[in-house]
Amino acid sequence: MLTVEKIGGTSMTAFADVLQNIIFHGRQGAALYNRIFVVSAYANVTNWLLENKKTGAPGVYHHITQQQEFRQALQDVAAKLQELNKQYEPLGLDLAVADAFIQQRINQAQTYLESLTNVLASGYVNAANILQAAREILASIGEAHSAFNSVNILQNRGVNATLVDLSGFDDAQALTIDERIKQAFAQIDFAKTICVATGYTKGTEGIMREFDRGYSEVTFSKIAVAVRPQEAIIHKEYHLCSADPNLVGIANCRPVGFTNYDVADQLADVGMEAIHPKASKPLEINAIDLRIKNTFEPEHPGTLITRDFVSKEKHVEVITGTDKVVLIDIYDPLMVGTAGFDLHLMQVFYDLNVSYIFKATSANSITLLIWKKDLKPELTAALEAKYEKVTIEKAAMVCLIGSNIDEPGLLARAAGALAEAGINIRSAGFALRKVNIQFIVGREDYQTAIVALNQALG
Repeated sequence: MLTVEKIGGTSMTAFADVLQNIIFHGRQGAALYNRIFVVSAYANVTNWLLENKKTGAPGVYHHITQQQEFRQALQDVAAKLQELNKQYEPLGLDLAVADAFIQQRINQAQTYLESLTNVLASGYVNAANILQAAREILASIGEAHSAFNSVNILQNRGVNATLVDLSGFDDAQALTIDERIKQAFAQIDFAKTICVATGYTKGTEGIMREFDRGYSEVTFSKIAVAVRPQEAIIHKEYHLCSADPNLVGIANCRPVGFTNYDVADQLADVGMEAIHPKASKPLEINAIDLRIKNTFEPEHPGTLITRDFVSKEKHVEVITGTDKVVLIDIYDPLMVGTAGFDLHLMQVFYDLNVSYIFKATSANSITLLIWKKDLKPELTAALEAKYEKVTIEKAAMVCLIGSNIDEPGLLARAAGALAEAGINIRSAGFALRKVNIQFIVGREDYQTAIVALNQALG
């Protein structure tokens, strides 16, 4: 059975567990093969190269955007990566070879980046395109590092392993992402080798232009579509659970087990990504099943996501949400009965590239929920210039999600649980298909709301 398997950064950092729990677990000989592993950079490496994904703390990329000296910062990252290599020497990594590889790759990247910054400094080119290219070059380093190390360790343990470096550092061909992937895997006999592919893929369209830090899942998805495995697998450091164990306690939640791609999209919409939605669509369209597994519980089958699954029993599969949102209420007495009022409002959001994740309307008002990171001064100014009253409040969203939750009384039970916990519901809604019931509450009530709903319905 051919599988395409993605290993995330936290799992890659614990590579001893990856070897024991994923690669070698219950396998030997020919059973080791027929697997393609798509690897992320080790934890924090891409943060050093670009910026911290959570805090925004600047990396090497910041120096380039500010037209500052970047070489020392880049070489500092090289030193950190070589220090990381020492952790994997006991697993079989040839330290001298690994250090030489990453130093050579960093030096090559520096040469490319020097050329880009010189052109940028001339003022004759579009800065956005140059900076996008710099971002791609930097991002590719992390995955090349972890993939090279993985193959080196496997080969030194007597396993036939093949490095599939999709970063295209030594390849000037103008290939799309799909073309590069197809070409890279065309001549490989999967039955005789383990393939380790970089999570970054170079392509003429620029994988980060559209997907930014979600690019490794896009590579994973595109490889799966190209080779058509029996199953695609994502190994994470946790299960896809019925609720966040950090909020409700590990004893009060469970792995989901089975669900469908629609539910996966609902989860991604509130930031609880089983997989990036733009990476899941090709899998869904091509009827490729996706399994989410916990690296540290190899015996557990995890959660299988398929295109057509619908739970036989009516129940909530996941209780989740986010407290990283703000509520925007637009009031205008001219709204009632006016055709296209909503269209003009949406144009403001479209012009500023802001997407909403919840919407409710009344005769004279429209309420929208957006990510707090998207609350830009320009958005507030544009709305206040057009409408009579704009109210902005800190908020949180809690959701009941599942493939079959259209159960009489569920809404009442959920609202009752929130009321008993002393939580005021600021807004609520669900679409006709009823795969996601959403409650908007105060940001300060987020954790209490998740716990209350989990106790009542989990």
